[in-house]
Amino acid sequence: MGKRSPESVLKRAREQALREKRETKQAKKDARAAARAQGSDPATDPGAVTEAETLGDELGQALQR
Repeated sequence: MGKRSPESVLKRAREQALREKRETKQAKKDARAAARAQGSDPATDPGAVTEAETLGDELGQALQR
């Protein structure tokens, strides 16, 4: 099998980035829904840091490497 073209490598990277963005966005939504179900809403509590935000920070740091 031949090497992948640079265009296909870029396309795969874009698709992976979009997939990860969707996953982190869904994780944030799920975390907020769980917090609302427990009675605390992180959107109204400015000091609250959700698990999804922590995961997003870790993902951002991993992408910078």
